[in-house]
Amino acid sequence: MKKPQLVLLASLLAILCSGATALNETYYANICPNLESLVQGAVRGMMSTTNIAAAATLRLFFHDCIVQGCDASILIQNPNGDDEQHNFDNQFLRADGYRTVLAAKAAVDADPQCTNKVSCADIIALAARDAVFLSGGPTWKVELGRFDGKISTASSVDLPGASDNYDKLMSRFSVHNLTPTDMVALSGAHTLGATSCFHVNPRLYPTIDPNLDPGFASQLQGQCPAALNVNSFVFFDNTVITFDNDYFKQLQQKKGVLSSDEILYVDSRSQSIVDKFAANQADFFTAFVDAMKKLGRIDVKTAADGEIRKDCRFTN
Repeated sequence: MKKPQLVLLASLLAILCSGATALNETYYANICPNLESLVQGAVRGMMSTTNIAAAATLRLFFHDCIVQGCDASILIQNPNGDDEQHNFDNQFLRADGYRTVLAAKAAVDADPQCTNKVSCADIIALAARDAVFLSGGPTWKVELGRFDGKISTASSVDLPGASDNYDKLMSRFSVHNLTPTDMVALSGAHTLGATSCFHVNPRLYPTIDPNLDPGFASQLQGQCPAALNVNSFVFFDNTVITFDNDYFKQLQQKKGVLSSDEILYVDSRSQSIVDKFAANQADFFTAFVDAMKKLGRIDVKTAADGEIRKDCRFTN
Protein backbone atom coordinates (compact mmCIF):
# COMPACT_ATOMS: atom_id res chain seq x y z
CA MET A 1 0.00 0.00 0.00
CA LYS A 2 1.29 3.45 -0.94
CA LYS A 3 1.96 5.93 1.81
CA PRO A 4 -0.49 8.88 1.88
CA GLN A 5 2.41 11.31 1.30
CA LEU A 6 3.43 9.47 -1.88
CA VAL A 7 -0.14 9.45 -3.15
CA LEU A 8 -0.41 13.21 -2.56
CA LEU A 9 2.93 13.81 -4.27
CA ALA A 10 1.87 11.72 -7.25
CA SER A 11 -1.36 13.69 -7.53
CA LEU A 12 0.50 17.01 -7.45
CA LEU A 13 2.94 15.84 -10.11
CA ALA A 14 0.05 14.70 -12.28
CA ILE A 15 -1.53 18.13 -12.02
CA LEU A 16 1.74 19.88 -12.87
CA CYS A 17 2.41 17.62 -15.82
CA SER A 18 -1.07 18.15 -17.20
CA GLY A 19 -0.48 21.91 -17.20
CA ALA A 20 -3.44 22.50 -14.90
CA THR A 21 -3.53 25.82 -13.10
CA ALA A 22 -4.91 26.12 -9.60
CA LEU A 23 -5.84 29.77 -9.09
CA ASN A 24 -4.61 31.28 -5.85
CA GLU A 25 -4.30 34.73 -4.35
CA THR A 26 -0.51 34.62 -3.94
CA TYR A 27 0.40 33.23 -7.37
CA TYR A 28 2.69 36.17 -8.20
CA ALA A 29 4.13 36.72 -4.71
CA ASN A 30 7.61 35.67 -5.81
CA ILE A 31 7.19 36.36 -9.52
CA CYS A 32 5.97 39.95 -9.50
CA PRO A 33 5.58 41.12 -5.89
CA ASN A 34 4.49 44.65 -6.85
CA LEU A 35 1.81 43.45 -9.27
CA GLU A 36 -1.26 44.69 -7.44
CA SER A 37 0.08 48.17 -6.77
CA LEU A 38 1.25 48.48 -10.39
CA VAL A 39 -2.17 47.57 -11.77
CA GLN A 40 -4.06 49.72 -9.31
CA GLY A 41 -1.84 52.68 -10.08
CA ALA A 42 -2.60 52.36 -13.78
CA VAL A 43 -6.33 52.02 -13.16
CA ARG A 44 -6.32 55.02 -10.85
CA GLY A 45 -4.47 57.03 -13.48
CA MET A 46 -6.98 56.19 -16.21
CA MET A 47 -9.92 56.91 -13.93
CA SER A 48 -8.48 60.37 -13.28
CA THR A 49 -8.61 61.14 -16.99
CA THR A 50 -12.00 59.67 -17.90
CA ASN A 51 -15.05 58.84 -15.78
CA ILE A 52 -15.89 55.98 -18.14
CA ALA A 53 -12.74 53.97 -17.38
CA ALA A 54 -14.12 52.11 -14.36
CA ALA A 55 -17.37 51.01 -15.98
CA ALA A 56 -15.63 50.09 -19.24
CA THR A 57 -12.96 48.02 -17.49
CA LEU A 58 -15.48 46.14 -15.36
CA ARG A 59 -17.62 45.46 -18.43
CA LEU A 60 -14.55 44.16 -20.28
CA PHE A 61 -13.93 41.52 -17.61
CA PHE A 62 -17.49 40.22 -17.85
CA HIS A 63 -17.49 40.19 -21.66
CA ASP A 64 -14.23 38.28 -21.62
CA CYS A 65 -15.10 35.65 -19.03
CA ILE A 66 -18.59 34.84 -20.27
CA VAL A 67 -17.16 34.02 -23.74
CA GLN A 68 -14.61 31.18 -23.83
CA GLY A 69 -13.59 31.86 -20.24
CA CYS A 70 -11.34 34.41 -18.52
CA ASP A 71 -8.47 34.27 -21.01
CA ALA A 72 -8.20 37.85 -22.33
CA SER A 73 -9.45 36.68 -25.73
CA ILE A 74 -11.56 39.86 -25.79
CA LEU A 75 -8.30 41.79 -26.31
CA ILE A 76 -7.03 39.83 -29.31
CA GLN A 77 -7.04 41.60 -32.67
CA ASN A 78 -7.08 39.16 -35.58
CA PRO A 79 -5.55 40.27 -38.91
CA ASN A 80 -8.82 39.44 -40.70
CA GLY A 81 -10.96 41.26 -38.15
CA ASP A 82 -12.81 38.08 -37.15
CA ASP A 83 -12.29 38.49 -33.40
CA GLU A 84 -14.52 38.99 -30.36
CA GLN A 85 -14.10 42.76 -30.48
CA HIS A 86 -15.75 42.82 -33.89
CA ASN A 87 -18.86 40.91 -32.87
CA PHE A 88 -21.80 43.33 -32.88
CA ASP A 89 -22.51 42.70 -29.18
CA ASN A 90 -19.05 44.02 -28.30
CA GLN A 91 -19.22 47.12 -30.50
CA PHE A 92 -20.65 49.11 -27.59
CA LEU A 93 -17.70 48.39 -25.28
CA ARG A 94 -15.93 51.68 -24.68
CA ALA A 95 -12.29 52.00 -25.70
CA ASP A 96 -11.51 53.31 -22.21
CA GLY A 97 -11.63 49.76 -20.86
CA TYR A 98 -9.13 48.46 -23.40
CA ARG A 99 -6.86 51.44 -22.76
CA THR A 100 -6.99 50.85 -19.01
CA VAL A 101 -5.94 47.21 -19.32
CA LEU A 102 -3.17 48.02 -21.80
CA ALA A 103 -1.92 50.78 -19.51
CA ALA A 104 -1.84 48.31 -16.63
CA LYS A 105 0.02 45.78 -18.79
CA ALA A 106 2.60 48.44 -19.71
CA ALA A 107 3.05 49.39 -16.05
CA VAL A 108 3.57 45.75 -15.07
CA ASP A 109 6.04 45.02 -17.86
CA ALA A 110 8.01 48.17 -17.02
CA ASP A 111 9.05 46.44 -13.79
CA PRO A 112 12.05 44.25 -14.78
CA GLN A 113 10.99 41.58 -12.30
CA CYS A 114 7.58 41.29 -13.96
CA THR A 115 8.26 41.70 -17.68
CA ASN A 116 6.27 39.16 -19.72
CA LYS A 117 5.52 37.12 -16.60
CA VAL A 118 1.94 38.24 -15.87
CA SER A 119 -0.96 37.18 -18.06
CA CYS A 120 -3.28 39.71 -19.63
CA ALA A 121 -6.16 37.63 -18.22
CA ASP A 122 -4.92 38.20 -14.67
CA ILE A 123 -4.39 41.90 -15.37
CA ILE A 124 -8.02 42.25 -16.53
CA ALA A 125 -9.23 40.50 -13.37
CA LEU A 126 -7.17 42.79 -11.13
CA ALA A 127 -8.14 45.92 -13.07
CA ALA A 128 -11.84 45.04 -12.78
CA ARG A 129 -11.49 44.63 -9.02
CA ASP A 130 -9.66 47.95 -8.75
CA ALA A 131 -12.26 49.71 -10.91
CA VAL A 132 -14.94 48.64 -8.44
CA PHE A 133 -12.95 49.52 -5.34
CA LEU A 134 -11.78 52.91 -6.62
CA SER A 135 -15.43 53.74 -7.42
CA GLY A 136 -16.47 53.22 -3.81
CA GLY A 137 -17.31 49.54 -4.00
CA PRO A 138 -15.91 46.51 -2.17
CA THR A 139 -12.45 45.07 -2.60
CA TRP A 140 -11.34 41.46 -2.47
CA LYS A 141 -8.36 39.20 -2.98
CA VAL A 142 -8.27 38.21 -6.65
CA GLU A 143 -7.46 34.60 -7.45
CA LEU A 144 -4.61 34.55 -9.98
CA GLY A 145 -2.72 32.16 -12.21
CA ARG A 146 -4.69 32.35 -15.47
CA PHE A 147 -2.96 31.95 -18.81
CA ASP A 148 -3.96 33.86 -21.92
CA GLY A 149 -6.03 32.20 -24.62
CA LYS A 150 -4.80 31.91 -28.19
CA ILE A 151 -8.13 32.05 -30.02
CA SER A 152 -10.66 34.84 -30.48
CA THR A 153 -13.55 34.58 -32.93
CA ALA A 154 -16.54 36.83 -33.49
CA SER A 155 -18.80 33.80 -33.84
CA SER A 156 -18.01 32.60 -30.30
CA VAL A 157 -19.66 35.62 -28.68
CA ASP A 158 -23.02 34.85 -27.06
CA LEU A 159 -23.78 37.44 -24.40
CA PRO A 160 -26.87 38.21 -22.32
CA GLY A 161 -29.12 40.49 -24.36
CA ALA A 162 -30.73 43.81 -23.46
CA SER A 163 -34.19 42.39 -24.15
CA ASP A 164 -33.69 38.93 -22.60
CA ASN A 165 -36.39 37.67 -20.24
CA TYR A 166 -35.56 35.96 -16.96
CA ASP A 167 -35.41 32.44 -18.42
CA LYS A 168 -33.06 33.44 -21.22
CA LEU A 169 -30.85 35.42 -18.86
CA MET A 170 -30.69 32.58 -16.38
CA SER A 171 -29.83 30.08 -19.11
CA ARG A 172 -26.80 32.19 -20.06
CA PHE A 173 -25.59 32.34 -16.46
CA SER A 174 -26.44 28.85 -15.26
CA VAL A 175 -24.36 27.26 -18.02
CA HIS A 176 -21.39 28.70 -16.11
CA ASN A 177 -22.70 27.44 -12.75
CA LEU A 178 -23.78 30.93 -11.73
CA THR A 179 -26.89 31.13 -9.55
CA PRO A 180 -29.83 33.58 -9.67
CA THR A 181 -28.20 35.52 -6.84
CA ASP A 182 -24.95 35.66 -8.82
CA MET A 183 -26.84 36.89 -11.88
CA VAL A 184 -28.63 39.68 -10.01
CA ALA A 185 -25.44 40.70 -8.19
CA LEU A 186 -23.41 40.84 -11.41
CA SER A 187 -26.20 42.85 -13.05
CA GLY A 188 -25.57 45.34 -10.26
CA ALA A 189 -22.39 46.28 -12.13
CA HIS A 190 -24.77 48.50 -14.09
CA THR A 191 -24.53 50.90 -11.19
CA LEU A 192 -21.54 52.21 -13.15
CA GLY A 193 -21.67 53.69 -16.61
CA ALA A 194 -24.19 53.99 -19.39
CA THR A 195 -25.75 52.19 -22.35
CA SER A 196 -26.44 53.15 -25.95
CA CYS A 197 -29.89 54.33 -27.03
CA PHE A 198 -29.73 51.38 -29.44
CA HIS A 199 -30.64 49.17 -26.49
CA VAL A 200 -33.17 51.58 -25.01
CA ASN A 201 -35.26 52.67 -27.99
CA PRO A 202 -37.11 49.34 -28.41
CA ARG A 203 -38.67 50.01 -24.97
CA LEU A 204 -39.90 53.43 -26.05
CA TYR A 205 -41.06 53.13 -29.66
CA PRO A 206 -43.56 52.57 -31.16
CA THR A 207 -45.12 51.97 -27.73
CA ILE A 208 -43.75 52.37 -24.22
CA ASP A 209 -42.84 49.23 -22.32
CA PRO A 210 -45.51 48.80 -19.59
CA ASN A 211 -42.72 47.87 -17.15
CA LEU A 212 -41.38 51.42 -17.38
CA ASP A 213 -42.49 54.19 -15.06
CA PRO A 214 -44.32 56.68 -17.37
CA GLY A 215 -42.37 59.68 -16.09
CA PHE A 216 -39.08 57.85 -16.51
CA ALA A 217 -40.13 56.73 -20.00
CA SER A 218 -40.70 60.37 -20.92
CA GLN A 219 -37.26 61.23 -19.58
CA LEU A 220 -35.69 58.46 -21.65
CA GLN A 221 -37.49 59.67 -24.77
CA GLY A 222 -35.85 63.04 -24.22
CA GLN A 223 -32.45 61.38 -24.20
CA CYS A 224 -33.19 58.83 -26.94
CA PRO A 225 -35.39 60.30 -29.72
CA ALA A 226 -37.24 57.99 -32.10
CA ALA A 227 -34.68 58.86 -34.79
CA LEU A 228 -32.04 56.53 -33.35
CA ASN A 229 -28.54 57.80 -32.72
CA VAL A 230 -26.42 54.89 -31.53
CA ASN A 231 -23.86 57.34 -30.14
CA SER A 232 -26.42 58.77 -27.72
CA PHE A 233 -26.47 57.12 -24.32
CA VAL A 234 -28.34 56.81 -21.04
CA PHE A 235 -26.82 56.45 -17.57
CA PHE A 236 -27.88 53.29 -15.75
CA ASP A 237 -28.63 55.01 -12.45
CA ASN A 238 -28.27 58.30 -10.61
CA THR A 239 -24.78 57.61 -9.26
CA VAL A 240 -22.98 56.76 -12.48
CA ILE A 241 -19.39 56.92 -11.16
CA THR A 242 -20.12 55.45 -7.73
CA PHE A 243 -20.40 51.73 -7.11
CA ASP A 244 -23.42 51.40 -4.82
CA ASN A 245 -26.89 49.82 -4.67
CA ASP A 246 -28.76 52.68 -6.35
CA TYR A 247 -29.31 50.48 -9.41
CA PHE A 248 -31.55 48.15 -7.40
CA LYS A 249 -33.54 51.01 -5.91
CA GLN A 250 -34.29 52.20 -9.43
CA LEU A 251 -35.53 48.75 -10.43
CA GLN A 252 -38.02 48.94 -7.55
CA GLN A 253 -39.31 52.20 -9.02
CA LYS A 254 -39.70 50.75 -12.55
CA LYS A 255 -36.71 52.81 -13.66
CA GLY A 256 -34.49 50.06 -14.97
CA VAL A 257 -32.92 51.34 -18.20
CA LEU A 258 -32.79 48.02 -20.05
CA SER A 259 -35.58 45.50 -20.30
CA SER A 260 -33.14 42.89 -18.97
CA ASP A 261 -32.54 45.15 -15.96
CA GLU A 262 -36.19 45.69 -15.08
CA ILE A 263 -37.10 42.04 -15.60
CA LEU A 264 -35.07 41.24 -12.48
CA TYR A 265 -37.71 43.04 -10.45
CA VAL A 266 -40.72 42.16 -12.56
CA ASP A 267 -40.07 38.43 -12.33
CA SER A 268 -41.02 37.01 -8.94
CA ARG A 269 -38.09 34.59 -9.00
CA SER A 270 -35.55 37.40 -8.64
CA GLN A 271 -37.63 40.18 -7.10
CA SER A 272 -36.76 39.25 -3.53
CA ILE A 273 -33.03 39.34 -4.38
CA VAL A 274 -33.41 42.86 -5.80
CA ASP A 275 -35.32 43.90 -2.67
CA LYS A 276 -32.57 42.49 -0.46
CA PHE A 277 -29.80 44.33 -2.31
CA ALA A 278 -31.80 47.57 -2.46
CA ALA A 279 -32.36 47.44 1.31
CA ASN A 280 -28.84 46.49 2.30
CA GLN A 281 -25.81 47.60 0.31
CA ALA A 282 -23.51 45.38 2.36
CA ASP A 283 -25.50 42.32 1.26
CA PHE A 284 -25.09 43.41 -2.36
CA PHE A 285 -21.36 43.94 -1.95
CA THR A 286 -20.92 40.50 -0.36
CA ALA A 287 -22.88 38.78 -3.12
CA PHE A 288 -21.09 40.76 -5.82
CA VAL A 289 -17.65 39.76 -4.55
CA ASP A 290 -18.71 36.11 -4.41
CA ALA A 291 -20.12 36.28 -7.94
CA MET A 292 -17.01 38.02 -9.32
CA LYS A 293 -14.79 35.30 -7.88
CA LYS A 294 -16.95 32.61 -9.46
CA LEU A 295 -17.00 34.52 -12.76
CA GLY A 296 -13.21 34.68 -12.67
CA ARG A 297 -12.91 30.90 -12.52
CA ILE A 298 -14.78 30.21 -15.76
CA ASP A 299 -12.80 28.07 -18.24
CA VAL A 300 -9.40 29.22 -17.06
CA LYS A 301 -6.58 28.44 -19.49
CA THR A 302 -3.46 26.64 -18.33
CA ALA A 303 0.14 26.36 -19.51
CA ALA A 304 -1.02 23.48 -21.69
CA ASP A 305 -3.51 25.51 -23.72
CA GLY A 306 -2.52 29.09 -23.03
CA GLU A 307 0.41 31.49 -22.92
CA ILE A 308 1.62 34.74 -21.37
CA ARG A 309 1.07 37.26 -24.16
CA LYS A 310 3.81 39.82 -24.67
CA ASP A 311 1.28 42.14 -26.26
CA CYS A 312 -2.28 41.67 -25.03
CA ARG A 313 -3.63 42.43 -28.50
CA PHE A 314 -1.79 39.64 -30.29
CA THR A 315 -0.92 36.02 -29.63
CA ASN A 316 2.77 35.20 -29.35
